[in-house]
Amino acid sequence: MSGVERLVAVKNPDTMGPLLGLLDELLEPVHAAGRADLAGRLGIARARLSDPRVRLVVVGESKSGMSTLVNSLIGAPVSATDSPSSVPVIAEYGPHSSATLVRAGSSGGVAERQSVDPRQAVAESAAGGVLRAEFTEPSALLAEGFVLLDAPGSPADTPATWSLLAVADAVLYVADAVRPFTAGQIGQLQRIQQVCPTVVCVLNKIDQYPQWPEVQQHDRRLLDAAGLAFAVAPASARLHEHARSTGDQQMDLESGVPQLLDHLRDYVLGNADAVAADAAVRDIGLISDHLALALRTEAETLRDPRRYGVITEQLRRTREEAEQLRQRTANWQVTLADGAGELMADTEHDLRHRLRSLIRDAEADIMKRDPARRWAEFGADLDAKICEAVEENFVIAHYRSVELAEQVAAKFPDRGIPTPELRLDNPGEVGEVLEPVTSLDKLDSAKPAVAQQFLNMLRGSYGGVLMVGLATSLLGMSLVNWYSAGAGVLLGVNALWDDRKSRKQRRQAEAKVAVARLMDDVIFQVSKESRYRLRAVQRNLRDHFTEIANETLRSVDASLRAAEEAAAVHSGARREQRLTEIESSLVRLHDLRERADAQGGGNPSY
Repeated sequence: MSGVERLVAVKNPDTMGPLLGLLDELLEPVHAAGRADLAGRLGIARARLSDPRVRLVVVGESKSGMSTLVNSLIGAPVSATDSPSSVPVIAEYGPHSSATLVRAGSSGGVAERQSVDPRQAVAESAAGGVLRAEFTEPSALLAEGFVLLDAPGSPADTPATWSLLAVADAVLYVADAVRPFTAGQIGQLQRIQQVCPTVVCVLNKIDQYPQWPEVQQHDRRLLDAAGLAFAVAPASARLHEHARSTGDQQMDLESGVPQLLDHLRDYVLGNADAVAADAAVRDIGLISDHLALALRTEAETLRDPRRYGVITEQLRRTREEAEQLRQRTANWQVTLADGAGELMADTEHDLRHRLRSLIRDAEADIMKRDPARRWAEFGADLDAKICEAVEENFVIAHYRSVELAEQVAAKFPDRGIPTPELRLDNPGEVGEVLEPVTSLDKLDSAKPAVAQQFLNMLRGSYGGVLMVGLATSLLGMSLVNWYSAGAGVLLGVNALWDDRKSRKQRRQAEAKVAVARLMDDVIFQVSKESRYRLRAVQRNLRDHFTEIANETLRSVDASLRAAEEAAAVHSGARREQRLTEIESSLVRLHDLRERADAQGGGNPSY
């Protein structure tokens, strides 16, 4: 196995290896205790610990050189730099360069996934008509476990970018080095920190602005004043590209990109490992506590059989508390049911509010001009806005789901219980949700044919010639004269104008109906999908916290059985032998817990 492939296999073997070994070592006493539930938790903890994916989302202001920086970090042209693009680019490691385009169909729906040449993918992403572009590249940075997501612009300009930030393990915020951060940018960074606390700021284009050191110092003061402990790294993507093509190492160091890469490896990957390690340490501690409870109960009974009644009474009270946690009337069950209902209602209201705003804006746009002139462009623009509104709605539902999980966890007596992982795994899935939605209806009352317009004008002209000709014939003039002809022209033009105006009004009314029908389809489809997702979240939370209550109940039952077995032991030799075995097991669990806490910086609880 090559070095690059080995790095892809795990995040950081030096950090994760010892904890993976502890999880494997803990599996033996779990099986010995007959706790299949705890064995399942161990398997989940191990899978999370060995997950190599670290999602790095790159966002930034327009014209800040964000796409050029992405290409420099990857070492391959995956992001279009010659024109602004609203297409998110996802790049991960692969032994060979390849690209897949996910194209948008009607109403933003996904029409197909097409494998294309990487250069063609970049060109088509810049041209439009693509939902997202997925690249695999044999890049050294990607080989270390990063998955790079190039977001389409600033979160302020492109609200859909927040759906990418929701899946981020770390964020790279790119800004131009021409001036310090504005108040709006500081506000954005504060919002980004609430979504993803691991953020690195990059001052790009330092080769174009010699005042960048002062800008960097000013930015640091602004971040400190806002309570944001973010690093501010200077860089020049174009200088790095030039240095790489010429082999000038000194210029490459001056570009700041190598230092940025080192910081990403040391800080971002280091933080990802720490988060995974802390979660593993919590799981090891929780499982050790469950195993130790039965062992300590048995040991206390063996040491003093007269305390059997007291011990069992305490365990029965604990069992009643655990049993109450399983009841539908438990506080956490009520909180979950009420919270899930409120979450569904709020999500539905948020979706309808966003789409009603789109309807009002669309109707105002329709009334400004004849909708038939740019109906196709109007439909494409409306589809894009619908996609953004649905993405924002999904992201809000995700944040509220995480808050609900924390509220439910707070209802348990043990404040250290873990919450389930709730995350958005596929940032481009909105198109798939909207795929069944039909496209915007065509306007039936389109512009009439030339012959129809001519007949309408002729009909109006005939009336004008006839009325004025009859009036002038009383003066001895012919029916067709200059006056009647002029009146015929005026009334003909007026008839043509009135016909065009009425047709325009009819098309505007039809356009409003078409928009309303489209929004009804969107609400029907998205509401169904949203309810399905939120019910899945509710079931996930219910099953997760029910399993925690069941684990506690199983541990108490195991402790009661251990106490009964210990009380039935009358032989002194057998009692001493079993005490020795229990003490050995407790020492082993204590040692496991101490080694795990040393990895996470905690302290053993027993």
